[in-house]
Amino acid sequence: MAIAILSLGGCVGGGMDMLSSTKVDRSVSTGTIPTAPVTTDSVSDETTVRNAVTSADLNKLNGRSVPWANASTGSAGVIDTIVENNASGQVCRQFRTTRHSYDGIANFFGKTCLVGQGEWQLLSFQQDG
Repeated sequence: MAIAILSLGGCVGGGMDMLSSTKVDRSVSTGTIPTAPVTTDSVSDETTVRNAVTSADLNKLNGRSVPWANASTGSAGVIDTIVENNASGQVCRQFRTTRHSYDGIANFFGKTCLVGQGEWQLLSFQQDG
């Protein structure tokens, strides 16, 4: 019995590397996956929607919706409402749209106004609900 106990001590003390003459290669190591950079998908989609809203000829729409698609993000949607007003002395368009993306389908509303030399600025773009 004493011989069995002493022989087990050698196995426990030597570990599994007892029969191998190779050492562990520490030059190769793994790490965490780097965090993804901040995506510009939503900004790109907002710009695409703004361009669709501001380039729409409201006189010719007659209540029809305006489809939009962003080839760089794969997102698409339909602008179903565009209302233009000039109440504050500045031309603005409020709109409602859907966005179909890899995240799913969501409804958004927003507002864009004419500033400077024919340049439109998106003032708000928020998810509905």
